[in-house]
Formats: sequence, structure tokens, C-alpha cells
Amino acid sequence: MPQLFARFCYNVLIYLAMLPALLYLLLRSRKDPAYRARMAERFALQQVPAAAMGGIVVHAVSVGEVVAATPLIKALQQQYPQLTLTITCTTPTGSARIVSNFADSVYHCYLPLDTPGAVQRFLHKLQPQAVIVLETELWPNLLQQCRRALIPTIVVNARLSARSARGYCRYYAFSRLALDNISMLLAQDSATARRFKALGCKAQLSVCGNLKYDMAVPAHIDSLVAQFRPQLSGRKVWVAGSTHAGEDEQLISAFQQLSAEFPDLLLILVPRHPERFDAVAQLLSDTGLNMLRRSGQRAVTAATQVLLADTMGELLAWYQLADVVFIGGSLIERGGHNPLEAMYFAKPLQTGPHVFNFAKAYQWLEQAGAVNWVSDTTTLISNTAQLLRQPQQTAEQGAKALALYQRHGGACARMSRVISDYLAADSGHFRVRQVGSVVQWYDARVFQQPDELSFSAAHWQQQQAVIGQSRGRNIAWFIRHNGTALVMRHYYRGGLIGKLVKDNFSYQNVPESRAMQEFNLLRYMRRCGLPVPQPLAAQYVRRGLCYRADIMIALIAGSQDLATILASGSVLSSLQWQQVGRVIARFHQQGVYHSDLNCHNILLDSADQVWLIDFDKCAVRAPGDWTQQNLARLQRSLQKEQTLHAAFSWQQQDWQALLQGYNRQFND
Repeated sequence: MPQLFARFCYNVLIYLAMLPALLYLLLRSRKDPAYRARMAERFALQQVPAAAMGGIVVHAVSVGEVVAATPLIKALQQQYPQLTLTITCTTPTGSARIVSNFADSVYHCYLPLDTPGAVQRFLHKLQPQAVIVLETELWPNLLQQCRRALIPTIVVNARLSARSARGYCRYYAFSRLALDNISMLLAQDSATARRFKALGCKAQLSVCGNLKYDMAVPAHIDSLVAQFRPQLSGRKVWVAGSTHAGEDEQLISAFQQLSAEFPDLLLILVPRHPERFDAVAQLLSDTGLNMLRRSGQRAVTAATQVLLADTMGELLAWYQLADVVFIGGSLIERGGHNPLEAMYFAKPLQTGPHVFNFAKAYQWLEQAGAVNWVSDTTTLISNTAQLLRQPQQTAEQGAKALALYQRHGGACARMSRVISDYLAADSGHFRVRQVGSVVQWYDARVFQQPDELSFSAAHWQQQQAVIGQSRGRNIAWFIRHNGTALVMRHYYRGGLIGKLVKDNFSYQNVPESRAMQEFNLLRYMRRCGLPVPQPLAAQYVRRGLCYRADIMIALIAGSQDLATILASGSVLSSLQWQQVGRVIARFHQQGVYHSDLNCHNILLDSADQVWLIDFDKCAVRAPGDWTQQNLARLQRSLQKEQTLHAAFSWQQQDWQALLQGYNRQFND
């Protein structure tokens, strides 16, 4: 299925799903009003604070992902203290945890629905310099629009089971809408990395481990444990976490039979989804068990048999208080839930047979002898009784689980290091400023105060900062500011239409405008290690249905363009021509299409290093015939200059040397 048709079908499905999605939120809001609150954010219609612009977006779908992402978010805050991080999720419970963990130190909103318009507004308002997504929240329109705007997308803590990989293969045309647009993928394990690679994911792949092995316990959990520990003193505590329909009935039945042997046993039952709280309460009521709902804020007494944990964000406290932990979603074909929190607290684990969502973790637990497998009510009763009778065995199992957890830690440090290395070195100094209809991106190391930044030649002439100018079709001004030599260029239209409208371009969102596209492309190429000037500032000025644009880049000291060098009669050696070919090949290897590759846009500096400049209307493309068309354009420009300058020092053997270097780069 061609990609354009697949994208069309996906967008049709997304729009068709909008009404059911909104109805779902409204139905959920009958029990939890938070589901109908902040609806504007679902469509990116909210106002965004100026401080959030130009930062980094981290998306964690719900509570579990927010907990896992917390150490990484804090590491990013330390890495980029001048940037405001935007943390998004899709559920009210995830939102509450973000607010609880980070308060006002981040900007928080819901990730909008994955419609083209909502995603476009989201990126236009935030103008992020990177989007980081946890696990498998791979939304095609978000990823595709980020790629089009040259915003790096980094998937962290990625996991892909064999079952999920088969699903990706089954709907491969749709899978590619996401997989083709990921910049970097940091996998939990090598099996996940292999599966993504087998699916054709072209992202830079690294195995960094699982963030959930670097869990940070929130302060409110410690205070909750301190509150309940005296109430549970002297009692055996059995915690069943993240349970589903079909499991609660078995757990309640098992508890009733275990109570005969262990009359002081307390079951803490934690349903996975809030909408099931009342249904589980009714189940418990029907059994006649003495049940207490946590939401009632009453103390546990000696008569309490079951504590129904019907509040969100407190599972870590219940695990910490447990003697034995059952991990839900595993007695039914749900695929199991995360065992790592219980491992962190050195608890003996019980699970059903269906754990494909966390297969690797359970495989390690099995090898370490730190997991107990149950399959039904009978085995649940037998195993729980055995663990309660033998506290020494439970302690040993818990110690093994904790040792396993500690052995696999360090993912956060690895991920933050890889992300920092991948993002441009100027990421922490990148700023966005908006004043009315004017948007400016700039490097705060060069423009230390926003008011220092101006794209007016008259301003720099008044400051006596102009050190030269270059006249081609349009003027480029050379300026020195705060010790940095830079080139300032205004964007003009070409061709016949340029004579009519000169420098007005049809409206585009800021990230997709000419200046910002070139600015981000330069940052992308520098991340790839390509020899291009450093982008220093860009400007977008909205005027009705049009905009104007400017850019500033670092001046490459001591450099001359190839046309000028050859026109002066200077002769380049065969090795120099080969080096030019090699550099062009490096750009093509990274998919960089230069729309105007000619001998005026190739520079040699005083150390004979080759640079490419002028990336207006250029792009990153998939491999294709355009690479040869690029070379042909360069050859034509050399031939043209040869007819214009009698002393132009270029021969056919020079072109052959260039091609030799070009081909050798691909073959090395």
C-alpha cells in the first residue's frame, strides 16, 4: 500500500474515531469528572506560556509511564536548566501524577488527538527542539509532522514483544507511518532492538535498559507508608496489584479460604482501572467480608479483612507494606503488568501465566528463582499459604528480586547521556522569543539578551558591527557580535513572482517556514557531524496571509567558495577534488538533498576543509535518483563558470577525481 494512501486511510480512521473517543471521555467523566475537563488540550486549542516555547516535550501516556519517566525528566532538567520541559500524558491519573511530581517546574498538558490539525497546532505553539516518547506511544501524525519540521523524535524505554511485532507486520503499511519517522530509538533490551530493526525501522538504535529499574519513590508514598504501618502491625498483608475482571473473583475466593488458616490476613485489593472500583466493592460486599474503602479515609482496624485501594497513585505504598504481592493482568490474557515496583521493595512475587507484556523481566525472575507461578484459585491458595507459612523463604525470594532489580539499574544515566550526545551541542542554549507576530529562534550564547537580536542591517551599521557584505542575487551581511562573526541573510522569492512580491511567502506554521526549516536542517546536519555553518538565529514575521523570514549563521573563517578559488586560476590537487567528492557523499549518505548544489555553495577554508552552505529549500530525503541529479547540477555549474572566466582552473579529470572520492566514501 503506497504511503500516501496509507496516510490518507489513517487520517480517515482518526477522524472517524474522534466521536467515539469523545463519547468515551464523557462516559468516563460520569464517574470521574476529570475526564471532561481541559477538553481544549485534546485539540491543542489552549494557550501556551511563552516560557514553554523552544523546550523539550516528554510524553508519558499514564501513571506507570510517568513514574518510569520521572528520573529521566529530572535528569533532563539538570542537563538543560534553562529550558522548560513540557510533560504530556493522556489520562487524568497521569496528569495528577505529573502535577504531584513536578508542580510548576514543568509545563503540563494533554497530548492532543493525533489529527493533522491538532498536531500542527501543538507543534506550532510549542516549537520544541525535541520530542521524547515513552515506550510505544507511536502516533503517526505526531512523528510525521516532527520529521517534516526536522524536530528530532526519540523513543525511550521502547519495548516490543514478539506478539506486538507480529501485529506491526500484519499492518505493515500503517506501521511504517510511525517507524519511518523516528529519529532515535532507545530499547529496553536487544530483542526489542532486533524486532524494530527487522520491521525496517531506520532510526538510530541503542539498547539502554529499562527506566523502571531506576524508580524514584515520591515523598507522599513514604508519608502514606508511615501512616498505615502502625495500623497493619502484627498482621500478614497480601497485596493484589493492578487486577482485572476475572481475577478479582479468584482472589476474593482464595482469600476467603486462606482466612481460615490465617485469620489475621489482610487483603489489599488494587483494581487497575478506576471505573471498576464500585464493581469490585459490590463483589466484596456480596461475600460478606469486612471491607474498607481507602477513599473513605478511615483507619484499618483489627476487624478489617479487605482494604479496597480505590484511590490512584498509591500502589507503591501498598507494595511496600506487603508480605506477598500478586501482580494482576496475568490470570487472564491481558499480558501482565510491571513487576519492577514490587522487586524494588524486595517482595516475593506471584503471577499468572499470561505475562507477555513483560516477558523479559519475568524470564529473569524465573532464572533467579524469584517468582511464583499460579494458574487458578487452587494454585493461588496453595502458593500464598506456602509463602505465608515460610517467612524465611519469602525474604530470600524478595532479596533475589531486589538484587535483580539493582543489577539492571542505570538506564536513566545511559539514556540521558545518549540523548545529550544526540541532540545538538547548542540545545541547552537554544531559545524561542515571540513578540506579537514576530517569532525569533536564537543561540543565547551569542545573543545573551533578547534585545541584542536584530535582523536590520541599519541596526548593525549603527553599532559599527558590519565587517563586510556579499552581493549575489541578494545581499548577505557579515557582522561581528560578542566575539562571533556571523552572516545575516534575508529571504527573497526567485523567478518572475519574485519581481512582484519580492520577499513575501504564503503563510506557513513557524516550524515549516523557510528560515526555521533551514535553521533546523543545519542543526540536524551538525548532529550528523556534517561540515555546515552553525545556525545562530532565525526570524519569522507574520503579515496577514504571508510571512517574511531571515536567518543568521556563523561565518566560516578564512574560507572561499570553490567558484572564486578556481576563477582566480588556483589549481586544486586530485586529493582535494576527491575530498570534495567525499564530503558531498557524506551529505547524501545522511539523506540531505541540496536543492542548489553548485560551486558557489562549496567552501574551502584555510585548512582545506570542505564546507557546504545555503540550505534554503533543502530537505532530508529517502535514497533515490536525486543524488545523481545533485551531482549533475554541480557539474553544470562548473561548466558554466568555465565559460564565464578564462582563467577558470577546472578540467574533466578534476571531475573524475571528485567522482572517485564520492564513490570511495560509499564503498568504505
